[in-house]
Amino acid sequence: MTAMERIQDFLGQKRLAFVGVSSRPAEFSRNLFREFRARGYDAIPVHPGVAEIDGEKCFARLQDIDPPPDGALLLTAPGVTDQVVRDCAEAGIGRVWMYRAGGTGAVSADALGFCAAKGISVVPGECPFMFLPGTPWFHRLHGLVKKITGAYPR
Repeated sequence: MTAMERIQDFLGQKRLAFVGVSSRPAEFSRNLFREFRARGYDAIPVHPGVAEIDGEKCFARLQDIDPPPDGALLLTAPGVTDQVVRDCAEAGIGRVWMYRAGGTGAVSADALGFCAAKGISVVPGECPFMFLPGTPWFHRLHGLVKKITGAYPR
């Protein structure tokens, strides 16, 4: 499966966990969470120690969500990602998106290796906003820059 096919497969799922979504309303991860909800996704917040986000029950762990989500968008630090992909495997989640806009984002080499060994489909380090139809111009610009530099997924 190509990188673009994995992206389209992930976005084709409607029940997604947002792991590490911020409890602070103005944070980027919260805007991403809201955007998916506005587009009709069943976006499930996952953040230990937070009871609710935007009126939705927040789960401490992926394994606590019943029924399990179809995929998990990881908005975590790489060290946390290593544990979260193990939680995904335990919860039966077969699709993972390791968010990244700049820097390493949620991407971890150990987590990528674990997912490959477990047959978990991974989008390793892209911003979902670049792939959503009708996204604002600055997200399209991000995608254009990646295309120009040859870093856009194929």
